[in-house]
Amino acid sequence: MQAVVLAAGKGTRLRPLTETKPKGLVEVNGKPILTHCFEQLTDLGAEELLVVIGYRGDDVVEHYGDSFGDVPITYARQEEQLGLAHALNTVEPHVTDDFMLMLGDNIFRANVEDVVRRQRESRVDAAFLVEEVPESEASRYGVCNTNDYGKIVEVVEKPDDPPSNLVMTGFYTFSPAIFHATRLVQPSSRGEYELSDAIDLLIRSGRTIDAVELDGWRIDVGYPEDRAEAERRLQQRAEQTTSRV
Repeated sequence: MQAVVLAAGKGTRLRPLTETKPKGLVEVNGKPILTHCFEQLTDLGAEELLVVIGYRGDDVVEHYGDSFGDVPITYARQEEQLGLAHALNTVEPHVTDDFMLMLGDNIFRANVEDVVRRQRESRVDAAFLVEEVPESEASRYGVCNTNDYGKIVEVVEKPDDPPSNLVMTGFYTFSPAIFHATRLVQPSSRGEYELSDAIDLLIRSGRTIDAVELDGWRIDVGYPEDRAEAERRLQQRAEQTTSRV
């Protein structure tokens, strides 16, 4: 599969770290966040990285060039940061088949390979990792509403009154059908074209959608304290690996 990485945001909540560099180049445990993303995606077999850049995007291009190891990188620019669905639309001309999508401010040590396997084996139109978070945090994410059988029937972006505490994480797989939905999305109350709204359109149109429960951990590096927690967990993991050798 190709792999899309969305890395156009300004990272205002990470200031002052993002005043002189894009969010994706902020280091976590000695590596830029984007390097953590690229390593995981190439381990999953990504044949091409499609990277959406915006704020200080030239810094990203200068840092990585046209490849990451042996995997080519194609860049697309989101001139205005108008939401994740809007960002995804910028890579549509480059996508040839089913693809992975990772938000470029997330660090995963989780079962992302299960999502890829579900896409390849079941040929669904979308699959994504979900996790339960404290109810007080659910409004930060795209929240999944489920029926009595546990099936996801609706996805709502950052609701004031979340219908559940089951949320989407930052890793997805899609068929090209997602682009039909992203083109239909209307601006939300935040003035953005939301990816969760596009996924909700897929659900309502009867497309095949699978959710995979997260096994492991992931951190959305949105605030300095998130960066510190990600570093703590990565260092802890490295120590555990060393102790087993």
